[in-house]
Amino acid sequence: MREMQAKAYEARTAKYLLLKAPPASGKSRALMFIALDKLMHQGIKKVIVAVPERSIGNSFSPTELTKYGFFANWEPAQRYNLCTPGSEGSKVQAFLNFLQGKEQILICTHATLRFAFEGLNEKDLNDCLLAIDEFHHVSADGDNRLGEVIRNVMQKSNAHIVAMTGSYFRGDSIPVLLPEDEEKFTKVTYNYYDQLNGYEHLKSLGIGYHFYQGRYYKKQPESELSALEEILDENLKTIIHIPSVNSAESSKEKYEEVSHVIDCIGEMEYQDNETGILYVKSKRTGRILKIADLVNDNQKERDKVVSYLRGVSKPDDIDMIIALGMAKEGFDWPFCEHALTIGYRGSLTEIIQIIGRATRDSENKTHAQFTNLIAQPDAVDDDVKLAVNNMLKAITASLLMEQVLAPNFKFKPKYPENEGDEDSDDNDGKIIHIRGFKKATSQRAKDIIESDLNDLKARILQDDTMLKAMPGNIEPEVINTVLIPKIIREIYPDLNEDEVEAVRQYVVVDSVIKNSTIEEQGSKKFIRMAGSFVNIDDISIDLIDTINPFQKAFEILSKSVTTSVLRVIQDTITVSKIDMTEEEAIVLWPKIKEWVVKTGEQPNIQSFDPKEQRMAQALIFLREAKRKRAQNG
Repeated sequence: MREMQAKAYEARTAKYLLLKAPPASGKSRALMFIALDKLMHQGIKKVIVAVPERSIGNSFSPTELTKYGFFANWEPAQRYNLCTPGSEGSKVQAFLNFLQGKEQILICTHATLRFAFEGLNEKDLNDCLLAIDEFHHVSADGDNRLGEVIRNVMQKSNAHIVAMTGSYFRGDSIPVLLPEDEEKFTKVTYNYYDQLNGYEHLKSLGIGYHFYQGRYYKKQPESELSALEEILDENLKTIIHIPSVNSAESSKEKYEEVSHVIDCIGEMEYQDNETGILYVKSKRTGRILKIADLVNDNQKERDKVVSYLRGVSKPDDIDMIIALGMAKEGFDWPFCEHALTIGYRGSLTEIIQIIGRATRDSENKTHAQFTNLIAQPDAVDDDVKLAVNNMLKAITASLLMEQVLAPNFKFKPKYPENEGDEDSDDNDGKIIHIRGFKKATSQRAKDIIESDLNDLKARILQDDTMLKAMPGNIEPEVINTVLIPKIIREIYPDLNEDEVEAVRQYVVVDSVIKNSTIEEQGSKKFIRMAGSFVNIDDISIDLIDTINPFQKAFEILSKSVTTSVLRVIQDTITVSKIDMTEEEAIVLWPKIKEWVVKTGEQPNIQSFDPKEQRMAQALIFLREAKRKRAQNG
């Protein structure tokens, strides 16, 4: 077993198991090991595997495991692989027949599971293992049918559940599971950093963004090339995801969009009638590139292309793939080196799935790259607010992915009396002691920090309030001590204030440290945070709370866009200011007093400096609060 699979297998006796691991880490095989153990040693009689779309069903095809030393092979009967062409009615009937028959393994789509469930009593799934692949498709929303199926199975049957996902973050404000249901799951988490360290060939993954003006396929200002031509390297095996037809970046015609992409690459020579593969002559080098078009939704034509791609066995078989909705979850092209996505993607999970297409280990690559081609907001554009929002979300998503790829540190309180404490030993330099740091004491808070930290950060980073705070117009202390705990309370309403504070501190510390640089000078370590070096022995929670966890995002904006575009971004956010709260006003009061001492004047509400504006708003808020208290006696 791979490291992740062994880690998951250790938890095989859990009734409810949630496996969070990156695409290409081997979740399908991990499930086979767990499911076979449950069938043979845990009293489970049947295994049902549900995947989001038919093509992913191939991941659970018959697999020889005994030749690697396992005690059984994965041998689903072909008749109960329901990820095949055919009507849902016939598949539902096959599902019901399976529950009454002797076969032990069934593979179906999420849709088939939902439809079949309408004709079932929950107890019909007693002694079954229900495995849900790409579990982020589930939602606690009452209108989410798959979520309702899971809740009913948990409440009204003794069925076991294995849930698998590359990311637990859906991209909306609705949780995958309600907190009381989520607590019932044993969680196994394996991250990108762990995965890359275990690879033989692929050793690094780059996350980048490239900004453009106008249309990505048209010449850019002061350039002879389009944005796509500037960023596309035909020597890299590349998946190009074109914009959704509903997005501002799209030309609204997906077939035209494919033509634009091909025009940027070169000239069409011909299309192979048998395989559907496009042969395009590169305008740069004159070489012939083999390109697969997965945007064309003519089923006959697409099936040709998909069939060809399944048979790809060496890098020269295909050079590029152009896709829209396909080639994300479960799509396997090990030779892919570059995932190039045009336009902002609304879900962080979608980004993780796209990146996963380039992160399979293969001898043709040591580095994989994800690039997001993002439209810059235009001051005269009617959709400037949407463009600003999308741009900020794309940058924060990229920053989060960079944090996911970074080594994990552990943070502990620094007390003088624990210098000789065994728990303080740090053999690999991954423990950082922080003065005033609040250690999580409850199991609930520890579980969130251990298993949910990146998903929690994603929810925080992509929260609308936080995005308004990002371009440097809210004080770091307000972000860290007011806004972040408010979001944590909304996500985990069951936490008490001590637990909220412990989780808050860990989120802020982890974000700030991972956006910083640690350097050694002699026997001492220094950390560069927000532009200044600090002795790592002198770090305190009070110091970290003065640093904006979005500082790097602000630096990216400052470096990557023109001053006029930056002003458009700030002006757009200023129009939709965060409402002033008493908590924020109290945090800002010492800064207001410092401002008055330093300048001799009160902060001006008309100032062009967003921080001065905010202090002026806080001063007005505090005066009004004082007036109301005096009025009420």
